[in-house]
Amino acid sequence: MATDHRDQAVAALARERVDHRFKGLPPSAEGLTVGELAAERRSLFTGGFTTPVLALSAEALEHNLVAMERYSAAHGLAFAPHGKTSLAPQLFERQLAHGAWGITAAVPTQVRIYRAFGIQRIFLANEVVDAAALHWLAAELDADPDFRFIAYVDSVRGVELMDAALREAGARRPVDVVVELGGGEGARTGVRTEAECAAVADAVAATGTLRLVGVAGYEGEVPKPDGERVRAWLRRLTALAADFDAAGRFGDVDEVDEVVVSAGGSAWFDAVADVFAELPTLSRPVLKLLRSGAYVSHDDGHYRHITPFNRVPEEGELHPAFRLWAQVVSRPEPGQAFLNAGKRDAAYDLDMPEPQLIRSARDATTRPATGLTITALSDQHAWVSVADDTPLEVGDWVALGLSHPCTSFDKWQLIPVAESNGTVTDYIRTFF
Repeated sequence: MATDHRDQAVAALARERVDHRFKGLPPSAEGLTVGELAAERRSLFTGGFTTPVLALSAEALEHNLVAMERYSAAHGLAFAPHGKTSLAPQLFERQLAHGAWGITAAVPTQVRIYRAFGIQRIFLANEVVDAAALHWLAAELDADPDFRFIAYVDSVRGVELMDAALREAGARRPVDVVVELGGGEGARTGVRTEAECAAVADAVAATGTLRLVGVAGYEGEVPKPDGERVRAWLRRLTALAADFDAAGRFGDVDEVDEVVVSAGGSAWFDAVADVFAELPTLSRPVLKLLRSGAYVSHDDGHYRHITPFNRVPEEGELHPAFRLWAQVVSRPEPGQAFLNAGKRDAAYDLDMPEPQLIRSARDATTRPATGLTITALSDQHAWVSVADDTPLEVGDWVALGLSHPCTSFDKWQLIPVAESNGTVTDYIRTFF
């Protein structure tokens, strides 16, 4: 039944009407459903789309989904990709079809979105102390015995607040939690020492509303990360799991039938795979849960340089899937041009967009964007430095590669999926 609900919820997205809410889509498509527009297989370049328009590569998306499915299976890892990267139920569905255990969330609002689209396994990589969110969660868990939910805990006070809210809600099912081990002094969230981790675990055991099922953390927060430091922290995490297990902190096997050990952003999942493979045998099976999320679209900036596949190329590769097409709207002086895409359209928190192709407005030919550099972004303009020998006219289309998927998806509510020849085959709905 859960699968049926998920299928129906995703299918309903195709019945949404195309209108002014969705930037870049053809004005001539007004009133069509998303499914009807997709069936027309319009060209991104000649099908009436307005600029700027963000597109996802159909080929790159499929390649990346297969690459991480293969990698996770080869290393004996379960996979719960971080859905906050895209907040796109259609991509969740494809990730699950490619073997994902579940989907990771960052905040309760995202959990509600996931549940609206029938996601049955959710890992919340944060501590939840919001009473209203915990009341909703308790009702959701009580109503669906097949719903698997896991959240972080990282303080005794947080445990107390969770317990109080769940008791107030009359929760009948305990909420599964994992103690978050912080990346070190000066890192983000998470318990700093093993002794403090034990105190948090004891606090969980003293409640009737929470159940300790494992340990987790985020190796990307290790200060000045490199292979040695990241692996050292990961070994602290796996040792913590073994120590908790030996001390009986996970309760009876009948109560907790597997121990969850989870980590994994998009920069060090090779280190996660290496160290998780060293885990000793525990009193029960271990769910080794990887949470990398940026892989699905990858990028042309930050993640292109830090992907583990750069260190272990024999394991595979990821392909950038985003391309933002903008038009030259001004050439006010030699060496300068302006595109009609800015901060409202392009990720800019880590790297500037990267000009990759120029599509001529005169004859529709395409050439490399050699000699173009984005130097700054205004709200709706990209500032472009143009080399002396680079032809560029008002009206030309320029394809931009983007950095940081997390802040690319959040700027577009409906994103065309285009094949390499420009044919648009689908539209991805996001819920930021």
